[in-house]
Amino acid sequence: MRYELITFGVSGQLFGLDIMAIREIRAWSPVTRLPRVPSYVAGVVNLRGAVLPVIDLAVRLGWSPTETTPRNPIIVTELESQSRGLIVHDVNDIVSIAAEALQQPDAVNHDEISNYLLGVAPIGDEMVMVLDLAKLMANDELDMAA
Repeated sequence: MRYELITFGVSGQLFGLDIMAIREIRAWSPVTRLPRVPSYVAGVVNLRGAVLPVIDLAVRLGWSPTETTPRNPIIVTELESQSRGLIVHDVNDIVSIAAEALQQPDAVNHDEISNYLLGVAPIGDEMVMVLDLAKLMANDELDMAA
């Protein structure tokens, strides 16, 4: 089995998401902030007439908030008919990795970020952290923003 991933950068780290979970990659557009949502929800944007919650992935992973610029793309994901946008720093490439190359996150470390990982795998001379979108999006409070 192989994983087909889109890779992208967040806070100087390389991440990957299953290409089948990506609906589109769109240019930055300012978000409308909402009251009483989790700190990692940057706000919402209009996606062709639909309200799209946008998550600051850096904050969701436990890091400092992203200082957004017009160069920040938003990766629109879809999971179980729920669309979410992820603010990332840059989008890199589409890569394919063998399932056996993926090391389980518990073998790597036990910090907050490992809760959201399928695993870590080498890509050339770099390591890519493969995100588990279901775990990343699992939060009842997040549904309030939709």
